[in-house]
Order: sequence, then C-alpha cells, then structure tokens
Amino acid sequence: MRFCIFEDNRYTNFLPLVYFRPVYELRCGAFSLREKLAMALPGTKQILHVRSELAGCLSEEFPKLLINNLPEDDIWFINGRILADENLAKFIKQNTGKQTVYLSGDDVGAVFIKKDSISDFNNMLLESPIDKSIFKNFTAENFPFTLINYTWELVHHTSSEIEKDFNRLKGAKRISGKIYPSVHLINKRNIIIGNGSIIKSGVVIDAENGPVIIGKNVTIMPNAVVEGPVFIGDNSIIKIGAKIYQGTSIGECCKVGGEVEASIIQSYSNKQHEGFLGHSYLGSWVNLGADTNTSDLKNNYSTIRVRVNGQMIDSGSQFVGLTIGDHSKSGINVMFDTGTVVGVSCNIYGAGLPPKFMPSFAWGGEKELTVYDLEKSIDTMKRVMIRRNVKMSESYEKLVRKVFKDTMRERQSSGVK
Repeated sequence: MRFCIFEDNRYTNFLPLVYFRPVYELRCGAFSLREKLAMALPGTKQILHVRSELAGCLSEEFPKLLINNLPEDDIWFINGRILADENLAKFIKQNTGKQTVYLSGDDVGAVFIKKDSISDFNNMLLESPIDKSIFKNFTAENFPFTLINYTWELVHHTSSEIEKDFNRLKGAKRISGKIYPSVHLINKRNIIIGNGSIIKSGVVIDAENGPVIIGKNVTIMPNAVVEGPVFIGDNSIIKIGAKIYQGTSIGECCKVGGEVEASIIQSYSNKQHEGFLGHSYLGSWVNLGADTNTSDLKNNYSTIRVRVNGQMIDSGSQFVGLTIGDHSKSGINVMFDTGTVVGVSCNIYGAGLPPKFMPSFAWGGEKELTVYDLEKSIDTMKRVMIRRNVKMSESYEKLVRKVFKDTMRERQSSGVK
C-alpha cells in the first residue's frame, strides 16, 4: 500500500505562496505539512500529486519520489492541507478495505482506492486538482482531521505545532554545538540545539513557555533573545540583539534580525535589520529592507479582512500581518498595513502605505505601481540565488515565465501600468 499526498482546488486560497510550491510544502511549526504527514505514517511509500506546472520543479527536489504517476497498488489519497498527527495511522488501519471517500464538509480529506480501480481514475486524478465529484459512487464517511483553509491559519497553529514537533523529535540529542559563556538557557529540557550550531555570549533562549528547536549549523549572534515556542532551521543566522518571540518558525538558510513575533519564514529569506514582523508569512527568497514594519492589529481591535481569490475575506482574527510571495523585496522604512498581500517578484518602496494587495511582478508603492519587467526580474532572481550557491534550473525559469503570464490579468485589474 502507498499513500499519495494531493492538492485540491483550495490551493488558490494560499496564493501567492504556492505559485512555486504545492500547498503541502508550506511550513507550519518546525516542519512542512508534507513532512508531518510522512512522520505520521512512517515507512509508507509516498507519491506526490501536484499541479502540472509544478511537476518539473518538484521532480528536481524529490528525484526518488513518484510525482503524478500512480502505480497499480492500493493507494490512500490524503489531502496535502491536513494538519497530520499520530492518530492518522490509527485512522488508516481502521479502514475495512472498502473504497471510501472521507469528507470534511465539501472537501475531500482522504480517499482509499483499491489497485484494480486505480486505472479507472488515473487521468481524472492526475490532470487536475482532486474534487469530490470524482467519487460519487464511493461510500462517504467523515474525515476527522483538521484541514488548513487559509494562510493565516498556518501562522495561528504554529505555536502548538512547534510543541508537537518537539515531542516528535524523541531521541534527538538535546544540546549540541558550541555554547559560549554567559548564554542563558532557561528550561534546558525544553531546548534542542543541533550539531555545528553556535550560540554567542549574551544570548537568552527562554523555553519556559514553550520549546525552542534550533537546527544544525545555526548561528545566534550576541545578545539575541529567543522566547519559545520557536523553530530555527539549519544554516540560519539570528543577528545581534534580535528579539524572536513565540509562534515563530524560521526556515533553512535565513538571516533574521529585529523583532519577530508569531510569523513563518520559508527558506532562503532575509529580514536582517530592525523593524517589526508580526503574524506574517514570508515565502522564499524574500528580502525585507531596514526598518520595514508590519502592522498585525487594527487600532479598533476588529477582525482583519484579507484578499483571497479576488475577494475580501474576514479572517475572524484580530491578528493578521503580511503575506508576501517568493522573490519579493521591500526597501528601507516600508510600512505594511494589516492583512496586506504581496505577490511574487514585487519590489516595494517609498513613503506611505503600499496597497493592501500588490499583484505579482509589480514595482512601486503607495503612489504608483508599474510592471516589473520579466527579463530583469529573472536576472535578479538568478543573481540572488547564485549568492546562496543555488542555480536556477530550466524548469524553475519556465515556471517563473508561466506565473508572469498567469498573473497578467491581476496586474491589469489593479491598475499596474
């Protein structure tokens, strides 16, 4: 038996973060949604289902996995938006072997299909996001797990997920690396520091209110304060005097300084300088200039509305900051309003508040937005990536060009010249 992690039609709720990755590669806590699912089903062979335009890049990242290729075998299809836990294995074992679709409202949470029926569904399952209409003749049952519906939900679950992820890392050596004199580790049993990491003098790691997980080869520079629950990924750098508050998850190869609270940062992104980042989600290859600040709470304490799929959605939360797509950058002193959404490869600068929605490949700020020339954008991406010893592949460049084309209408409707 195998399991296939799939995307459904709700992937559009997570744009612009999923232009360059499937939903299940988004981080929540210390791991991506896919990694959590794999840990919940240890030893089971994975298959990845993804939009066709992402298949090339995903194959480069996971060359040993089947991608959009279904073998004749009993297969569990599991929605990539699941917040998986240890109960998932028990749930699968309880299945009687009958072909069943498990629904969470109108969403398909999981489907079990026998190997002699796989060929009947092969084209439908792989040509488009999976929808419940495909399984009209299946027995329907309830799906008893949480499906993430919006980006801000990933942020809001991160504190509790870091705690769960800490418990998943059983057997990990708790404190490795080099710990300089005058480092204060509060509640050491709740702290993991990976091999090769360096914690400089004056650093305070406070795990009294939640665990702190620090990966391998991380450098935390002098006088930084980290207050758990917090995750810091491999090869990242926390700058001098940084203040990293609870609910923050920082991916691999990032550089982070200033004040960060309850935010998720994907790999290879920088927020090196002073400025506040709160209840926000940064894609990869993002760079926030010095004194960039995000608002995550309205002055009247009302819930925050966020643009999703062209519509304003009430998040139901008082705390929502910035969502910014891959390869976007802010200049010095940029201020982002609550619930702002910035697309991929944007360049934001100038005084005043930028628009609360900036379409992909836009250049400018409050007064005017112009199109960021595609060739110049790709050239900048390549320059940034090679500085981290990452070469842009042909598949990735092809995807960038497709995203530019697909977002053209957004730019036109937003008045980008």
